[in-house]
Amino acid sequence: MKKNDQHPTKAMLKRFLLPTLNRSYLLRVAVLGTLTFLFFRYICRPAWINGESMLPTYQQRELLFYWQPTYWFSTPKRGDVIVIRMAGNNIFLLKRVVALAGETVEFRDGTLLLNGEILPDEWASLTPCDWNLEPRTVAENCVYVVGDNRSMPIEQHEFGQVELRRISGTPISFRKRTGNTTP
Repeated sequence: MKKNDQHPTKAMLKRFLLPTLNRSYLLRVAVLGTLTFLFFRYICRPAWINGESMLPTYQQRELLFYWQPTYWFSTPKRGDVIVIRMAGNNIFLLKRVVALAGETVEFRDGTLLLNGEILPDEWASLTPCDWNLEPRTVAENCVYVVGDNRSMPIEQHEFGQVELRRISGTPISFRKRTGNTTP
């Protein structure tokens, strides 16, 4: 073996770490960059949680990714955690679906009632509250959402009816959580 010959693995590693900046390499970098941008812009978006309305399921200042294709061909189910687009493409809310179109929802002394009956699901009473809200029927093409942290005063909580077209996706969970949170 000649002194100038390098081990094939060493040569490959050198080529990988110190690539030749030719047209082919730059094209690969451009394509990969474009695909990465498109993936994180239209398929799997990152978001920071800023608020306490979804405690204890999601923590404040937690980074999450949400999967946008979840509801491209289906609609949310009761109990799903969804990401809602509020204004433009920069302000989103993270909430749980508690009622579907045509159903009546109300809070009576902190108890969530669906069509006049207590909702038996595990996420229906994650945190105790004293909320009172008159019965309201969810309109067509809408769902009714509320956060899991109902110990917050009702005045500080964003909740209510949301049009299906405003739903951006569902959070992707990397750890065990309460309720249905993954697509």
